[in-house]
Amino acid sequence: MNVLSAPSLPHGLPPLSDELKAHLDQVNRYLLERIEDEGGFLPFDQWMHHALYAPGLGYYTGGSTKFGGKLPTGDFTTAPELSPLFAQTLSRQVSQILYASQSVSILEFGAGSGALAEALITELRRHDIDPIYSILEVSPDLRQRQQQRLAPLQARVNWLDSAPPDFKGCVIANEVLDAMPASLFTFSQDEQVLEVGVIAADDSTAGGLPAPFYLATRPAPEHLAQLVAERVEPNPFYLSEINLQAEAWVRSMGSWLSRGAAILVDYGFPRHEYYHPQRSQGTLMCHFRHLAHAEPLVLAGLQDITTHVDFTAMADAALEGGLDVLGYTTQARFLMNCGIANYLATPPEDTSPVVQQQWARTMASANRLLSEAEMGELFKVLLVGRHMASPLMGNMSGDRRDRL
Repeated sequence: MNVLSAPSLPHGLPPLSDELKAHLDQVNRYLLERIEDEGGFLPFDQWMHHALYAPGLGYYTGGSTKFGGKLPTGDFTTAPELSPLFAQTLSRQVSQILYASQSVSILEFGAGSGALAEALITELRRHDIDPIYSILEVSPDLRQRQQQRLAPLQARVNWLDSAPPDFKGCVIANEVLDAMPASLFTFSQDEQVLEVGVIAADDSTAGGLPAPFYLATRPAPEHLAQLVAERVEPNPFYLSEINLQAEAWVRSMGSWLSRGAAILVDYGFPRHEYYHPQRSQGTLMCHFRHLAHAEPLVLAGLQDITTHVDFTAMADAALEGGLDVLGYTTQARFLMNCGIANYLATPPEDTSPVVQQQWARTMASANRLLSEAEMGELFKVLLVGRHMASPLMGNMSGDRRDRL
């Protein structure tokens, strides 16, 4: 094993309360034990899994507030949190999928605060669709928040612990793939594939900052080395990610999605852009109190850790699972195709300050959703499914499947 890098404290990091410091200390000790269990080297995907999902300790399972647009209520803001506009527009694509699959069932993975489900159910009801809404949520804290938020709707909502054995209808996964644990790799000077993992730093304490860990490398196992060699031009010291868990999840969808389509929304690129030589340090990013940085070893259990999505890999995984790739385009084009302009065409006649302020916020949210400088270009929408005869409206123009 060779040390790759030591963590450094992100510039501008907000101060931690005593409670957060105590939790960080507990998580770090837990991770050090996992490293010891694995003989001193924990592959990064396993470390990321524990940091995000360890029961009662991980970022998504430890009870911290994640979603929110204002400090200190959250760490990042997703499209459904910006405005109901996202869900209202999405409802048109969902309606088409439900009609084509002869179903009223929706399955959302990772429903966050429940904002998307709330706005989507409300909008579908306006069009005389009373959906059966299922949510698969791994975070006990978020599940509780979703239940509280959705209870006033008195809708047919249920929570699942695993994917159903057979499903007909519409699947939604908004910013789910990016949070699945990814493997890190790099290349040696002689262009051999190296696996990146985490080792204990013997000169740090468990509760100290930056963190009691180092990134380290070792020769990649054969299956990882082979996949990297097939996808990436060898380049000494080039560092990037490959998300085999996300690929497996998309592939597995083919075993239970018998009729319908999945709408996968996330930030990412097709493979030729993802592994561009200039993107030499990969795409891994962390978020804490709206501070974005690239130090995954600090603040374990307190910060989100994500990687961008290789949409070529996701499309290939869908095909391997027996699904059809029905569309791939930018979020901006998808929302335009689904009629977001119709929701913005007529300003409210009410000129009261409160109404006008709400309208101004709606227009600002629309700009963030559509702008190339914001979410419009970086976020993509991949549509996969089975037995969908009609072209999906979200992909009617701006289809980029030829770029995958």
